[in-house]
Amino acid sequence: MSSHPILHANKTSPFGDLTPDEFYQKHQVHHTHSFISSNNKIKLYTQTWRPVAQSQAHPPCGVVAMIHGYASESGWVFETTAVAIAKLGFLVCAIDLPGHGRSEGPRGHIPSVTPVIDNCIQFFDEVRASNRHLPAFLYGESLGGTIAMFICLRQTGKWHGLVLNGAMCGVSRNFKPVWPLEKLLPAAAMLAPNWRVVVSGNLVDRSYKEKWKRELVRRCPRTRRVFEHPPASTALELLRVCEEVGRRCREVDLPLLVLHGEDDVVCDVESAEVVYELAASTDKTLKVVPGMGHQLIGEGKEILEEGFEVVFSWLKERIKK
Repeated sequence: MSSHPILHANKTSPFGDLTPDEFYQKHQVHHTHSFISSNNKIKLYTQTWRPVAQSQAHPPCGVVAMIHGYASESGWVFETTAVAIAKLGFLVCAIDLPGHGRSEGPRGHIPSVTPVIDNCIQFFDEVRASNRHLPAFLYGESLGGTIAMFICLRQTGKWHGLVLNGAMCGVSRNFKPVWPLEKLLPAAAMLAPNWRVVVSGNLVDRSYKEKWKRELVRRCPRTRRVFEHPPASTALELLRVCEEVGRRCREVDLPLLVLHGEDDVVCDVESAEVVYELAASTDKTLKVVPGMGHQLIGEGKEILEEGFEVVFSWLKERIKK
């Protein structure tokens, strides 16, 4: 496996000492970006990446639609994985969720995932409409994994595979709001929906093991420290979504890869294992990575390469079937 681009980043830029254009040129990836107007009248930022060498004679081998997690975005650190997948021969697309990155919306507010799912489907359908002949896969990290799963359930039979990387199948007991706040969340969400919830630990500190990567995440021009504590209405929705995942994971019936960190203190590894066990998929793979925390990309070189090799190999094998 060629090295993941994050290994050439530094604490000030995911592009290392290069400009974004120099970064894409180095990795031989063509990058595009634009805004779309969502059906609920919000401007959403979108991106695509594809190998420069592709042509009509050598088209992409497949489409990978990527969804980032809460308090993240499709660019910055997350983008390095998009570039790594594009280098495998895929057309990769991603979107900044409402209230994240360059997209419009109150920062970090997701009182309901339903319109977010609608937004993702709208953009991904546009990309796939021009590439109908290609197998298409969904890839999601943390909350993005949950959204990806719900997209598959909404669009049954339209996707060729689902990759859950540290997906939010359940919130760890070590990261839930302190007692008795969890029990009071419904009232807090109703009376003060914008109030920032104090959880058991800081999201960035708990997600990225390497210190320099935590610094890099916080240096993103569009990141605000307030992101690290979700509003009450959002915290309540995230807990509700986890319950829905538990109820509906039996409906998942497409090729499935569940990759999760054994040491994840944000999203329960046990909940991810339940999703794997209960999924109706006949082609399903579970990889629990020893020593890995919540964000695979936040790990050191050895664990990072081990985890992403699982993801990349799984995708390449599925386009051969």
